[in-house]
Amino acid sequence: MVVQPIDTAEMDEMWSFVRQKAQQRWLWHAIDHQSGTVLAYVLGSHTDTVFLQLKQLLAPFGISRFYTDDWGTYQRHLTSEQHAFGKDNTQKIERKHLTLRTRIKRLARKTLCFSKSVRMHDIVIGLFMNRYEFGLQI
Repeated sequence: MVVQPIDTAEMDEMWSFVRQKAQQRWLWHAIDHQSGTVLAYVLGSHTDTVFLQLKQLLAPFGISRFYTDDWGTYQRHLTSEQHAFGKDNTQKIERKHLTLRTRIKRLARKTLCFSKSVRMHDIVIGLFMNRYEFGLQI
């Protein structure tokens, strides 16, 4: 598979939980700024190490500019030349969050549908992302 170079990408993280709200889980993902296509995602905690996993997945794309929110992780691991933060350039990824919350009830903030284990939580979200965002027949 040949990876096409992408100039700009939007990155963000999305909160969810397993069993109780104190047991948080985060979906970190990046989309192409022009097309809105999901480039990569990682499920994990809200820490720098999970972001670095996402950044490693994005390395083959040769992205020169990242648009994010003001979360400190991005500022610590992206240079000022390649990083811009603010709401102006993250509208597509925020819209993607609404779509995901509508389609995957486990990602909704107030819901009766929640995961009882981290493994099942990650499997359900991973299957959805692979099927609907990457078109993989699973």
